[in-house]
Formats: sequence, structure tokens, C-alpha cells
Amino acid sequence: MNNEPSVSRRKFLGGALAAGASVALAADAAEKQTEPPKQYDRKIKLGLIGGGGRGTWIAKLFQKHGGYTIHALADYFESVAEKTGELLGVDKTRRFCGLSGYKKLLESGVEAVAIEDVPYFYPEQAKAAVDAGLHVYMAKPVAVDVPGTLLVGESGKRAMQKKLCFLVDYQLPSDPAMVEIAKRVREGALGPIAHIASFGFGWHAWPDPPLEKNIESRLRGQIWLSDTALSGDTIVSYDIHIIDGVIAVTGKRPVAASGRARTCRPNPHGDRTDALGVVYEQDDGVLWTHVTQALDNNFDVTTLSASIFGMKATARIQYSGKVFIRGGDKHYVGQIGSVFTEGVQRNIANFYSNITESRFENPTVQRAVDGTLTAILGREAGARRRDLTMEELVKENKELKVSLDGMKL
Repeated sequence: MNNEPSVSRRKFLGGALAAGASVALAADAAEKQTEPPKQYDRKIKLGLIGGGGRGTWIAKLFQKHGGYTIHALADYFESVAEKTGELLGVDKTRRFCGLSGYKKLLESGVEAVAIEDVPYFYPEQAKAAVDAGLHVYMAKPVAVDVPGTLLVGESGKRAMQKKLCFLVDYQLPSDPAMVEIAKRVREGALGPIAHIASFGFGWHAWPDPPLEKNIESRLRGQIWLSDTALSGDTIVSYDIHIIDGVIAVTGKRPVAASGRARTCRPNPHGDRTDALGVVYEQDDGVLWTHVTQALDNNFDVTTLSASIFGMKATARIQYSGKVFIRGGDKHYVGQIGSVFTEGVQRNIANFYSNITESRFENPTVQRAVDGTLTAILGREAGARRRDLTMEELVKENKELKVSLDGMKL
């Protein structure tokens, strides 16, 4: 390792190879879709930040939409930038690598960016894109800590002021069955909500090889999911899907949490949590119990699912299969489609129409901020093994830092 000082993400950030947590569930469905792209008069020049598994998959769906051209690409690894650039038909002069690669992308003539690398880098990348006058399409989670989450919220507001679109790519809330459930709950289908239970079990234990001289090796594949500062931990990087779904239905984030967390895998190298249980409390006293794990143990619960228990009925939401409202006078049964693929396609289409029709309300940003803060609150309550309020968490404003020593600029 060289002797240059540690560099904060607030000073110098870049893209990185990252296979997102939902790729394995969605790639097969995406490959089967062979319909020709719809023809659009206007083509939006898009820059892709992060050319790994999820980034490539997302970029293909942008191309399939027909209203975008992948104009530029940035990834920390030169080999990835070249390989993915070739695959997507990006000109060699607009393939960038290293920590500063995304900055060159912002100056390459793009109109919009898709941020798809590693969550640690998202807040500054989004801020820089808005500063450059570009529309932003961002993967989840929007950040790994409170300062980053709040910065994304501020960037979303500034984007609105600058007449820019800023869309956070959550899939479940836009599914037609989910939209119907949320509508009926808001109309009182459950009666007063009594309590909530949710699960966010990662579909396997994220890879966690021995640490090397710097974080470069942690940016490959899914390894970053085992490092809390890079991913936010499993509750932030993966469970955020269903946490966002609960917030989309209830319309509020918790005010406090109490939890316990445990790391129990043999020979851990990264600091991710293996098992966590947290009880959130809403401002009206509603209790929300959330359980998560990242272990290979053939678990027997439905991952990314939640039940919202009212005084007269129960709502069930999840990322696949049947969803429903059972009981009461607004009974409903629906079926979630291929939510990862179809949800992304809906978001890509909405992003295009928002840009071309000058709609800059950016409603996904505040919900994404609320969801990320909720996940961070659960992580911190579990790690500290005590009660913690949202007010305390935000006031503390703790930043997670990663040393970028020895990285390629």
C-alpha cells in the first residue's frame, strides 16, 4: 500500500463494478423479452455509471425501451468499462475508468445518468450530476449513512428547482396490484393499523473473501455487500425493497427502533450483520417488527414480504406471488408480476416521459430518503443493542468512511 492519505468520499468518488442484489432474480426474465424497441423521435443521451452485472442489465432495458442511447460509460475497472462498452455499443472515446471516471462521463455530452455501481458512492455522484444539470436515475439504496441520505434528499429538491428529473428505481410500489392495495389501505380497508411484520432475508450469504491491501477487490461481484460502509449492511442494501413497500402503503416512517444484531458466520472478513431483529415504532404507537439475515440455511420464510395487520383486516405484500387484503369490506386479491424486470421497465418509461413532458415533481426521492433512514435506524439500533429514536439518529449524523488509499484515480 502506498503512503498517500486516506481520501474521503466527500472529496473523490468514482464508479465501480457491482452486480446488484436483484440481478439473479431478474436476468432470465429480461433475456426472454425479444420485442423490438418502440421508436421515439427523441433519443435521450444516457450515461451509465457502473458497468457490472446490474448496470449492464439496466442498460439493456434502457436500450430496449427505445427512447435512449447509451452515450457514455464509467466503471472503476478499465476491463469492465471496455467489455461493457463494447457490449452496449459505446464509443471507445466515451468509456471511462478509475475513481474519476464518472466525472469525465458527466462532461461527455450526456443528458441523464443511471447510477448503478456501489451505494457508498451514490450521494456524491448524484449531487455532481445535478450540479452538472443532468437528470438522475438512481438504484437503491440511495446511501449507506445519514449524511449521504440527507444529501440525496437535498439533491432531489435542487433537481426539482433546476427542472431536472430525479427518479429512484424501486419496483414494488408501481406494480398494479401493489398500487391497488395501497389505495385500499389509504381508504381504510384495514381499519386502524395495529402492527406490521416484515422479512428481508437475502437469498444467500454474500461473498466475503479475505481482505486485501485496499478496497479494490471488494468492489468486484457482490463482495461489497459484506462491507457495511460500502453497502449499508443487508437491511439497507437488500431489505430496503420491502421497507420501501411498507412505507409506500403506510405513508410514514418510524420514529424509533429497538433491536439486536448478530454476526455468527465462521471467519468473517467484512463487517456485515448475519442476523438482525428490530422493532420499529410509528408516531401513532403502531409496532413494526422486521427480521433479516444473510446466511445459507434454506430459510423457510418468504423473503421481501410484509403483513400489515389492521383492526379488521390484514394486507399482505411481497415481491412475488399473491398479494391481498383479507377481511373487511375492501377484500382484494392480486398477483405481483415479474416485479424486478417489469418494475424497472415502468420506471425507465416514467423517467423518459417525465423528462420529455417536463414533469419535475420527483416523488420517489422523499420516500427513498424515508426508507433509507428507516433501514439505517434499524441497523444502528441492532448494532448498539438499544432503543434509538429517528431524531437521535439524524441529529448524530454519523458518516461511514472508506479509505480509498492505493486506488486508481
